Amino acid sequence: MTFNIKFFQSEGEKMFKRCVSIAFLTLFVSMVLFAQNTNSSSTERPRTSNTNRAAKTAEPATDTAKPATTSPVARPTQNKPVVSAPQARGSAAVLDTFESLLNGIRKSNVNIVTGVYWNSPRLILFNNNGTVTKGWEQMRKNRESSYPDLKDVKLEVRDLSVTMIGRDAALVTCLWTQSQTYKETPETATGRMTLVFRRFGKDWKAVHLHTSPDRPDPSRVLPSEQPTPTPEPPER
Repeated sequence: MTFNIKFFQSEGEKMFKRCVSIAFLTLFVSMVLFAQNTNSSSTERPRTSNTNRAAKTAEPATDTAKPATTSPVARPTQNKPVVSAPQARGSAAVLDTFESLLNGIRKSNVNIVTGVYWNSPRLILFNNNGTVTKGWEQMRKNRESSYPDLKDVKLEVRDLSVTMIGRDAALVTCLWTQSQTYKETPETATGRMTLVFRRFGKDWKAVHLHTSPDRPDPSRVLPSEQPTPTPEPPER
């Protein structure tokens, strides 16, 4: 009887332990499944959130791309005047030298006039009277000979033109009218003048002069070069 009781007690303890083990196992499995579900939910949420963020981030890119499809507005262009750089830099200095020559003639100043010309034996001047002066020394002697007898010199130029030839050369043309008293006798002359200037360092010098009457003596003009008379308009 005692053996049977112990037997039933041991069997009951075993059954109790099995029930406890099963319950513990069931609880453990439930906790694992719950944890997996929790992890799955937390993983999915960031994906949904990331998708929304990606969509929101893409919107500014679309807004930025829209102006690219619009044609730019054409702006009016201003046509700037074309300026000749050599003439702008050199013509002022050439004109200053030419003006110095004119003032020297008006004052009958030998030093001012001869200082404008190139001091070289290669200097050539075609004079208004048809003669030729060769060399700076001869030109100075001619001025020293005639200037003391000149008084009340008036010299005016018109139709003045300056053409720059590169950076170191220039061409000056004009019409001139000169009146004066030579040995107490008044005289007046008009003509055309061409001066060739060349730059030496910072200074401009006249290297050639050609002047001639603008109204030559008809008897000295060839028949083939006589001016053609302008026909008069018919009477109405």
